[in-house]
Amino acid sequence: MLKKICQKGKKMLKYIEMENMLSEQEQVVLDKLTMLFVLDKMEIPLTEDSILDICSIKNSWIKNYMDCKAIIHNLVDSKLLYRIGDEEQGKVLFNISYEGRECLSNLYRRIPLSSREEISQYLKANRLNVKSSQEYSATYLKNDDGSYTVILQIYEPLITTPMFELKMKAPTRQSANEAIHKWKSQAPTIYEIIFNNLININ
Repeated sequence: MLKKICQKGKKMLKYIEMENMLSEQEQVVLDKLTMLFVLDKMEIPLTEDSILDICSIKNSWIKNYMDCKAIIHNLVDSKLLYRIGDEEQGKVLFNISYEGRECLSNLYRRIPLSSREEISQYLKANRLNVKSSQEYSATYLKNDDGSYTVILQIYEPLITTPMFELKMKAPTRQSANEAIHKWKSQAPTIYEIIFNNLININ
């Protein structure tokens, strides 16, 4: 009698494990569809950092950051996303492919309506910020003498090498950070001044 109860218990445990496994698989499918939905709604290619920022950091649409990172490359391998550019030449962008749009059009209803509405509203409100954060890049490197080299770049939306790059020395990390902060808002004005003073378009 006890043996039968134990066997029945093992079968129940196996069934519960299978149910959990199925729900994990469903979550992976949902996460992939969510990422495709984000890229479809953004209507511009995104860097890996932008995708991670949108899906996992600023929002919890894909809860696990490392899963989110893996999904990007899995979707590329599956040809549902495609890569633009080369890391050695500049930044890499990701965009939804024709196959990805087809897949999404057939399965988007698996994303809950409330999530689709939340994603659409967020992207509508933040599209320009995401676009400008990708177009105006800024970073710094520490030099051997203790100063910092600030690297300011402007990218065109579909081009992965910078169309404009400015390097300058900053005496402290604080001044380097200030330059980076100002670049985000003043890049178009600075570029226009430099372009108009250096390039003759007549």
